Order: sequence, then C-alpha cells, then structure tokens
Amino acid sequence: MNPQQSHAQALHAAPQTFRVALDQLRQAVTRDEVELTEVLAPAKLAPYAVAMAAEITDGQGEALAVGRFILLYDDEYSDVWDGNFRIVTYIRTSLEADLGDDPLVSEVAWTWMVEALDEADATYRQPGGTATRVLSKGFGMLDQRVETIDLELRASWTPAGDNLDRHLTAWSAMVCTFAGLPPISEGVVPLSPVQQRK
Repeated sequence: MNPQQSHAQALHAAPQTFRVALDQLRQAVTRDEVELTEVLAPAKLAPYAVAMAAEITDGQGEALAVGRFILLYDDEYSDVWDGNFRIVTYIRTSLEADLGDDPLVSEVAWTWMVEALDEADATYRQPGGTATRVLSKGFGMLDQRVETIDLELRASWTPAGDNLDRHLTAWSAMVCTFAGLPPISEGVVPLSPVQQRK
C-alpha cells in the first residue's frame, strides 16, 4: 500500500468530528492565484492530521510564495492547545535585501496573519509563532545574483467555533500577501517579492 492510500484509509477511519472538519476545510474560498493541494501530513504531531500545500507563481512559473497549512486533531482535549484542534502553518517568500533588511518586516508579517484571520471572521485562541529573515548571497558563478532575504512565518493557533474553512481562507490570503499580490481589501500594503522585480 502506498503512502497516499494509507493516508486515505486513515482519514476514512478518523473520528466523525475530524471528518466533518475536513469537509469544512474543503469548502474554503481561496483566490484563483492560489494553487492549493492536499499533501501528506506529518505523522507524529497528533493522532489525526491533514495538510495543504499552497504555491503562488509568476508568469514564468517561478514561486512567489509557498506554504503549508496543517490541521491537527486529538480526541483527547489538549491543555497545551486549549482544545482538540490546532492549526500549524508555514509561509515563505524572498524579498530584495533593501526591503527584507527592514527590522519591522517580521512584525508586519505577524500583523498580516492576525488581520487575515480577523477579516475572515476566523475566531481563534492561543496564537503563537515566529517570523524569521534569512539572508541569501551568491558566490562564485552565482555572485551576480541579487542579494535576497527569505522571510518565513511559522505560526499556530487553536480554532474556535465550527467554521474551519474560514481559517484556510484566511491563511491562503496570507500567502497571497506574502507573494506581493494586490490586496482585495483596502488598507493592506503587499510585499514586492524579488521574483516580481525586473
């Protein structure tokens, strides 16, 4: 049995509460630019889990932003999570060094997450996360490459209420913001990823 078949069987045998949550996730509304696919979830984080991968590319197929969205479920209430569900996410994009060098860019990334959840009416508790900037500089035959900084946001929170689709919708909006796509809502300033610069 291949991993995909094993994963499908495990989901089919999962508790009803988790299967209902999966149905809700599959009803999430995302922008057309988001390529969202279900992937194998890490096996050791919780008794039950499902993962989604997102990628936004430019016209040449270069990735502007990538990410992972993982929904964890434990039928035993978790005091650490403050619930039975936990959402764990990751988003990464590359910025030109002058923008990525801004010490406030990490705080801005966290603000985008909170605002995206609020705009989608995705209620939550116990949020936590880290925003990391990683400098990339080419040497040798790659020394002509533009110096870039990768911005990575790792965040998790406990969803409240029954509308789990709103959390996936909010997260996909965050990926779009990281990719530098023009916002649908007014008042949000997008990044300018290095891949979009000419």
